[in-house]
Amino acid sequence: MTPPSPPLCLFLLLCLPLWPVPAAGGGGKWDLLLSNIGISAMHMQLLHTDRVVMFDRTNFGSSNISLPKAECVHDPDDPPSRLDCTAHSVEYDVASNSVRPLTLSTNIWCSSGAVLPDGTLVQTGGNGRGDHAVRLYKPCTNNNNNYSCNWQETTKALSQRRWYATSQILPDGRQIIVGGRGEFNYEFYPKKTAGEGSYSLPFLYQTFQSGKENNLYPFVFLNIDGNLFIFANNRAILFDHMNSKVIRTYPTLPGGDPRNYPSTGSAVLLPLKSSTVEVLVCGGAPTDSYKRAYYNRDFVEALNTCGRIAINDPDPQWVMETMPLARVMGDMLLLPDGNVLIINGAAFGTAAWELGRSPVLSPVLYYPDNQPGSRFEVQNPTSTPRMYHSSSILLRDGRVIVGGSNPHQFYNFTDVLFPTDLTLESFSPSYLDPQFGYLRPQILSPVSGFYVGYGQDVMIRFNVGSGRVVKSEIMVTMIVPAFATHSFSMNQRLLILDSWDVKEVGRYKYQLRVRMPGSGNFAPGGYYLLFVVHRDIPSEGIWIHI
Repeated sequence: MTPPSPPLCLFLLLCLPLWPVPAAGGGGKWDLLLSNIGISAMHMQLLHTDRVVMFDRTNFGSSNISLPKAECVHDPDDPPSRLDCTAHSVEYDVASNSVRPLTLSTNIWCSSGAVLPDGTLVQTGGNGRGDHAVRLYKPCTNNNNNYSCNWQETTKALSQRRWYATSQILPDGRQIIVGGRGEFNYEFYPKKTAGEGSYSLPFLYQTFQSGKENNLYPFVFLNIDGNLFIFANNRAILFDHMNSKVIRTYPTLPGGDPRNYPSTGSAVLLPLKSSTVEVLVCGGAPTDSYKRAYYNRDFVEALNTCGRIAINDPDPQWVMETMPLARVMGDMLLLPDGNVLIINGAAFGTAAWELGRSPVLSPVLYYPDNQPGSRFEVQNPTSTPRMYHSSSILLRDGRVIVGGSNPHQFYNFTDVLFPTDLTLESFSPSYLDPQFGYLRPQILSPVSGFYVGYGQDVMIRFNVGSGRVVKSEIMVTMIVPAFATHSFSMNQRLLILDSWDVKEVGRYKYQLRVRMPGSGNFAPGGYYLLFVVHRDIPSEGIWIHI
């Protein structure tokens, strides 16, 4: 459990700038969506119904949104006499810009999740008596007043406690759950047999630091060979989860500083467009930052470096880059144009209660295909700090929604540096600027919800505003929505599909042919967002189901 922080003193207000002066913005637009969603959005997942499930934790007292019909629940970790009549999870409807409460009775604090091929959100672990629990959320439509569409909870579904663990969907449709506080192992869900337990992963013990850990919420990515790239602390392996075997050990990240919780950096699997598979790790906090912040109130500047590595190269090596802004607790999101958005976080300190300082208000875009030295661009800032326990996800329309920020043990709105935040806002990258409307594609067919098979060719028809298509600058991308929490978007994946035969079939109307990925190693079965991108301007996405 994260230990409570010593009381804040006046000198803390003077020792560091609270709002650093942002660098000049390169673009993007911020909008407040809702001033109060009732909870602080610690965890987020977009579903194929264009609804977003959000939740925080159940054992800190009342939230700001009531459960329906005077319903009350009892958290097993609370005293028997305490009933909670407020919700700690909500479903956000993108179309109506509204939320409705969902019911949870087991503590989901600092948990993990993934979406099964049928679209069911499987949420695993948490804290206290919720650390062995599995919770299912089956999406349903037209349910603004349908409270039967809700969480289903099983308290003893996992073999080990999973608190600060990471989930990853596998080619066979199951999810692997890796690590957690004090857990140097992994397990699968669903289980193949009733007695299937956990499997040892010594790498997690080797990257553990007593009193600091820095290997929680490990970065886990599915490689195109079906093995897993696992990064913890400052090291990485390629792991055969079927045979519990380390295939490859990668060089230590240069500098040796940790990048996982509580020295929380972030990571993405860069867009997949060939056999080259690259991982990008950015930000974090220097060695001993947590210890210095917690015990000495010494808030060390965050890391401003990124490491990039081609994981399947014969001799893979980290290539280091420098961000324009140092950042800890930042989120990294893949955008439909193939670029990476780095957003949220702080410039000093670490993750954990009360240990972050100087919010970084300006997002940064990373352009993977640019030459080194010209890959970063600072974007327009928000006015809302997004510190510990904030999260962000991509929507089908290309916006990014941002919520959360609660660096306190309980909800605290007054007399603190960074009050608990219940707002929800959106960041619209510059590709959504109206000035680019004449370049923006609109997909005409297939329609959202289209079913496809591996290796299948699909004809896509689209138009492009009032402009003509530059055929050489058309790209089709496919993104799986991620489960976002604690600065890591689990299962996040973007594929650039092979496309050809672009033809004009009417006034400003075009068609092209794309080929779906060839196997679950490239794209595990499930729901994806498909975008047509013209001259770096993406269409609104459509849902496809592999």
